[in-house]
This record gives sequence, C-alpha cells and structure tokens, in this order.
Amino acid sequence: MTQQARRLRARLAALGAVGATALAAAGVQGAAHAADAPLPVVITGEDRVDLSLHSDNGDPTEPQVDLRLDVPGEEFEGDGEVPAVHRGEWTIRIDARGLKGVAKADLPCDADGLVAVCTGSDLYAGTTYNRIGGIRLDLTDDSEAGDTGSVVVTGEGEGLEFTPLTVDVRVGGPELLNRALSLPKDLKAGETFEPPLGVMNVGGVPSEGAVLRLYGSRGLSFPDDFGNCSSTVVDTGPLLRQHTEVLCAFPGTLEAGAAYTLAGPVRVKTADFALHDIFSSSFRPLEPGEAKTLHEGRRQGSGPDLTLERAGDADPAQYTRYAELDLPTTNTYDLELTGASASGAAGDTVTAEIGFANNGPAWISALRSGGEPFSFTVVAPEGSTVTSAPEKCRTVTVDGSVPGYRCWVSTPLLEDARLTFPFELRIDEVVEGARGRVAMPEWDNPFDSDPSNDVAWIVLNAPGEPGDDGTGGSDGGPSDDPSAPGAGDGDGSGDGTGTDDADSASGGGAGDDADGGLALTGAQGVGLLGGAAVLALGLGAAVVVYQRRRAGRDGGAAV
Repeated sequence: MTQQARRLRARLAALGAVGATALAAAGVQGAAHAADAPLPVVITGEDRVDLSLHSDNGDPTEPQVDLRLDVPGEEFEGDGEVPAVHRGEWTIRIDARGLKGVAKADLPCDADGLVAVCTGSDLYAGTTYNRIGGIRLDLTDDSEAGDTGSVVVTGEGEGLEFTPLTVDVRVGGPELLNRALSLPKDLKAGETFEPPLGVMNVGGVPSEGAVLRLYGSRGLSFPDDFGNCSSTVVDTGPLLRQHTEVLCAFPGTLEAGAAYTLAGPVRVKTADFALHDIFSSSFRPLEPGEAKTLHEGRRQGSGPDLTLERAGDADPAQYTRYAELDLPTTNTYDLELTGASASGAAGDTVTAEIGFANNGPAWISALRSGGEPFSFTVVAPEGSTVTSAPEKCRTVTVDGSVPGYRCWVSTPLLEDARLTFPFELRIDEVVEGARGRVAMPEWDNPFDSDPSNDVAWIVLNAPGEPGDDGTGGSDGGPSDDPSAPGAGDGDGSGDGTGTDDADSASGGGAGDDADGGLALTGAQGVGLLGGAAVLALGLGAAVVVYQRRRAGRDGGAAV
C-alpha cells in the first residue's frame, strides 16, 4: 500500500460509518458528495526521482511523474457518461521552486517558471479520469552529484480536502550496475554453473546497502542456502511465468565509483529438461528500513550470510544495467507426429486421432517469443472428406493446390507433452490403402533430435490388418495460411480439442501469452516454420518479443 493510499484510508475512517456509506453511494451512483464532510482527495504520483549523471533519465519526451487525483468510490467501468463523485471547481498548485540550482522541471498546465496552476471541475471515483498532467525532470549545467530538492503539489476546492504530494529529487545518487555475464562453455542440462556476480556503484554518492535479485525461469534453481537471502518459487499457473526468485540483502556501504564481488560462489542449477531458460542477476540500492521487511512472506535462508567484498580497479565497460543469460543451449527435444488408421464402407464416418508429442528430454520454453505457437498440416486420404476438425485447425492449401488443414500447437510445451487432434472423416469412396499425410514443416532445427518422425499417415481401408507405421513421408510442406488459429488465442493448451492432456502439454490455461506468430523463435534459435513456410500466414515475419521479467515477480528456491 502506498503512503497516499494509507492517508486516504485513515481519512475515510475518520469520516465514520455514516460518512463512509455516503462516499460509497456517491462513487457508485455518481451523486454529488454529501455536504456534511469534505471529500478526501489524495494527490498521487511518483514521490521520488533519482536523476542519473550517466544517462538521459528515461525517454526525454516522457515525464517521470504522472500526477493524478485519487477520489474514493468505485471506479466506473461501464459505457457512456462517467458519473461524477463531486461537482465543483478545484485548483492544483505545483511548486517546483525547491529545484532551483538542482534540476529543471517541465510542468503541466499554466506554468510560470517553476510554479504551475491546474484547474478543473468535477471529480470521478478512482484515478483514471482525474489526471492532472506529467512532470519531466532533467539535469542542468549546475547539477552536481548529491544535490537534492523537491516539488510540492497541493490542492484546494470547496467541499474537498486534499492530501498533498511531495516529490523528492536527488542528483547523482547511488547507481548500481551489474557485472556483465558470458555464456558458460559447453554447459549441459542437469549441470551447475557459478556466474561471476558483481556490482559497481557508478553514482555520485555511496549506497547504504544493496539488494541482489536472482531470477531463474522454470528450468533453473538456486541450491545454496544463505542467511541473508530469501526465496519464493512459482511452480503453478502459466509456464511462461513459472520461476524462482531469490533476494539477498547487503547492509554495508558501497562507495561511489567502487566495484564489489561476492565473497563466495553462488550456484545456478539447470534441470535435465532445461533449454534456453532465462537467468538474470541485478543489484539495486537498499532502501532505508527495507532490510527488516525484505524477506517477509518468503522462505528465509538458514546458512551463513553471503557477503560482498571490494574489488580492485574496475572498468565500467564491464558492467551493465541488465545481466542475463539464456541457458543451457546444448539440450534437445524430439517432436513426434503419429497417424491413425480406420476402415469403413462408403458413407461411413470414422475418427482419426492424430497424435503430437514432445519426447524430450528438453521442454520448449519459447520464453523470448512470449509463447509463440507452431504448426503441422493434415491432408485427408483420397476418397474421404473431413466433416469435423479440431478447433485449433483451419483449412489451408498444402503444396500450393491440395486442400488440407493446419493445426496449431501453443508453447511453452512440456518435456513430456502428449496431445491429440481428432478428425472425423466421411468415406465418400472406398479406396484401398488410401493415405493422407500429416507433416511438420521442413526446417533445419538443431534441437529436434529425430526429424524422421515429423511425418505420419492417416490410412483408410488398408489391405489386411489396418495399421499405421507412423513413419515415411513424401516431400512437401505447408503453404501460406492467412488464418492461423491459436496465433493470438493465448490459451497455451496446445491441444486440438481443449480436452486431451492440455495441462500436461503446456501447463497454461488462459493468460499464457501465446499471442501470435509463425513458429518457435527467439531464444530457441530456430524458426520452426522456416523456409517457404515463413512466407507468413498473413502474420508477417515472426518477431521476437523481448520480455524482461523483473521487479515485482515472486518465486524462487533459497540461495
């Protein structure tokens, strides 16, 4: 809970039960606020901005402080006119004179130098419809490391009581960069490695303590146990978000311009199924009083403390804002298609259950591409017509002229995924031994250990005992597909029906972020729809969505 929210809650409590009930009614119904008590309004926004001496401090066109008014009541989410909680004029005054000689401020509304006045009428529940404007802060020629100042934002209006906001600004504060990482050579799944973790304070003043955050996606863990570290593990829900997180607190001083290394090793364990999993490490300054609360709700370590020791002369070029690796890169998986066989007379309808499996040992994480799906094609045997296809399959033209279907499999995909795609076929004409081809696109995929089982067959009315050897296959592959189902459906199930082994396939469910694309790309290092298939299904070239999952994540085993 933010400090502004605590103030608002305290003021609501002070109104008493009758006043609080009136506020709630006003928020829902949009009625004017009861006149017997002022309406508490909290001015919200960033209450602290640190200006770096080594960067542009974010996008120069974007403000660091977004000023809004937080008004009690239930925020409107419907259509039409937004009901007002309070009707009447109000004034907000932004006073940035405390920044004189420290930083320059670009203020919203009617600004006169370092003072701005914003006016408005009517207020609405929540913050969405009560935006005042943004404050952009930048260095000046006079800015020096250690300079501090503030911006004070106050408000007034009849029947309103404003909680002001103070934005503290500091120049050249502690700025911690992380030791750059390099990929360990020949690291195999199941092995452990020790990254060279370190930190350098490139800011203008010392940092009174630091916090180290270690992050590992599903295939990584941290087997060590340190007393000043705590951890959480997220091993349920969407696979894209399953991870381990460790936080370690270092209360000592990190001097400006100095570099530090860990006094002992920290190990990262890779699972047998790991492939292109994400490891990251990051240091940040320890906030005042944070050491007492950092480990709340997390598993506290019980071993000796992990400590920092000062390094010798360090080159700032060896340190970076983001330190992360995708590893290991040497594991493989085996994608397999299995066909089906059936017999019947003309006019009969039979079911052919196409099988799709990942025989491992690696999972297909697709972490960098956000869960991009990939596909295979199905052509019905001669003399038959598809009367019902799985929901994740769509009609296409295969090899430029043959009618068929493209079926989509969502990622991530577990190392033991088993999926079925049932097709109902009507036998229009009995053709002995008629075969329909089921095939993945032809691609050069170094991570698929056995490409020979990427083709299977649907066999109808085979002579003798009907069966399917699940192998063989002619040349050819999928054609362009303008309507890829599952590209953007985001359910992460990867199955054809939504019922068969969906959880074991992806562990997903709604929210897996499988939002489009042709193939497994990004950190996988391979386009599963390479060659002609990347002519793009109406989706254009596959784009790697680089997602950094950083602050605010929960999960991890203790270091």
